[in-house]
Amino acid sequence: MSDPVFLITGASSGIGAATARLASQAGYRVVLAARSTEPLEQLAAELGGAERALAVRCDVTEWDQQQAMVQSALEQYGRLDVAFANAGFGAARGFLKETPEYWRSMVLTNVYGAALTIRATITALKDSRGHLLLTGSLAGRRALPGSLYSATKFAVTAMGEAARLELNDTGVRVTLIEPGMVDTPFFEKPGEGRLAAEDVARTVMFAVSQPPHVDVNEILVRPTAQSS
Repeated sequence: MSDPVFLITGASSGIGAATARLASQAGYRVVLAARSTEPLEQLAAELGGAERALAVRCDVTEWDQQQAMVQSALEQYGRLDVAFANAGFGAARGFLKETPEYWRSMVLTNVYGAALTIRATITALKDSRGHLLLTGSLAGRRALPGSLYSATKFAVTAMGEAARLELNDTGVRVTLIEPGMVDTPFFEKPGEGRLAAEDVARTVMFAVSQPPHVDVNEILVRPTAQSS
């Protein structure tokens, strides 16, 4: 099969799952990666089973699992056209909130995990002249009071530009997606005035659907109800 292949980390829910559905509708075969296997397998079945969607358990903070994820994608589908480093989670604001152990897990997932996804996919993306995307945040453009999460997303912002500079002239495009407030499992209660995960997924698909000579490097998307 020649249909392009779209890999997504953090694909079990939220923005990742919504992007997988839209990518599948657009004709991509999808590789779904996350630590939680049951929702991944359910989503893969929904999107057409092994011929169209591959579920791979992957803790993005583990290099061997990232390598195995990409190898599984190449063995199953023979190529990789889009990689979306989307895995991540937030924390309560305040430097006396959360535990140091929670902080460590968040920093490793949001920063180190994203860097490992770039490292794991970069060769295959060069081969396909593909597209790398990272989930940043509005919080990665302006500091939030007491927010270590904001600091991790500043790091992702820098990582996206660093990757773009390294990949310039290889044919690989790089896009940083920066959502404002989104209704995702980050939040215990749904909130009015937030983006739906599908809104962000449409933004992702806008970037990847551009002609090969168009490199949309950064997209900041807020709900209209969010003023800052």
